[in-house]
Amino acid sequence: MRVFHVGPDRFTELDGLPQDLPGGGFLWIGSTRPEFEARIASLQEHLQRWEGSQLVDLHLSDLLNPQLPSHYDYTSWYDLLVFRRLVAGASGEAVPADDSQATVASARRALQGIDTSPVGFALFDHVLITVHPNECAVRDYFAQRLTGLGAAGPEGRSTMRLPSSPADLMLRMVNHMVDSYLDLRRLLTRQLGALQGELLSPKNRFHDWPVLLESRNTLHLLEDICEDQRAAVQEWIDALDEWPDPGSDGARRERELLRVRSRDVQEHIERVLAHVRRLEQSAENAVQMHFSALGHRTNDIMRTLTVLTAIFMPLNLVTGFFGMNFDSLPLIHTATGVWIAVVLMAVIGLGLGLYFRRKRYMSSRG
Repeated sequence: MRVFHVGPDRFTELDGLPQDLPGGGFLWIGSTRPEFEARIASLQEHLQRWEGSQLVDLHLSDLLNPQLPSHYDYTSWYDLLVFRRLVAGASGEAVPADDSQATVASARRALQGIDTSPVGFALFDHVLITVHPNECAVRDYFAQRLTGLGAAGPEGRSTMRLPSSPADLMLRMVNHMVDSYLDLRRLLTRQLGALQGELLSPKNRFHDWPVLLESRNTLHLLEDICEDQRAAVQEWIDALDEWPDPGSDGARRERELLRVRSRDVQEHIERVLAHVRRLEQSAENAVQMHFSALGHRTNDIMRTLTVLTAIFMPLNLVTGFFGMNFDSLPLIHTATGVWIAVVLMAVIGLGLGLYFRRKRYMSSRG
């Protein structure tokens, strides 16, 4: 568990939970889920001293639940937001360009390696509590970034603006998690492109239908997660509009900046959702194109077989006619009879072949 004091112009990390809130700014308590569970009792005592209230048991269960979908809730003392992230897991890797089997195997590992673990936020007036998965880098990223923001510039002033409130910091972290989907977007596009290339390749017969089905199920899951994210942020925006009037012009300006940042987060989620739906539609179209190409190939084969059958049917008629057991058949008692029959069959065969070719029945272009 890491504890930070975010002041108006300074960002510092504290050794532990302070007895009293520092003057000015707010506290940010970032913890992994096991650390949070181990120190719930101590944290509840400090929250009672700082804010006069504690996290309710139901919200504690939400923060500790690794399977909870994105959602928003609130009480009279604090707001709670659970937001599921979308990042590539450790199995995300580049797709080989040569080996088709390695390509499909890599796509399977990449689709299985998507991490959608939830990150929890509890917003008090002067305290922000964030609960992260064990491997989540969001806390350390913002700790390093805010340390740089709080560094003094040439004139002894902060070079960039620090978060002014727990809600401001929460929205920055949520926006960062949404923007981190860009790396996952490139990975998904590359892996699905590899699967579609295998699916539409005319040289190979596609057998990896479980991989394709798994990718479609993964995209359905991502779409559901994005829908939950959008609903949670929309509920937060609605609750933000219902907050009481802060009174001063400066506080109103800060409130308006929160609304702007919240709408920006929602717009980013909309773009992520639109991209997931495009990938899903692309996978569906690839399957339809595969069956269309398969049907077209089958039609070409049947057309070729039909033309060959039509050419050889008259030849079979000629051979069947001269193969009848009668003595009075023409040409069977002459030395040139067999050559006349061969020439007749050749003329019939070539004539029908030219006719079908002129009609483009034997052309691969239809």
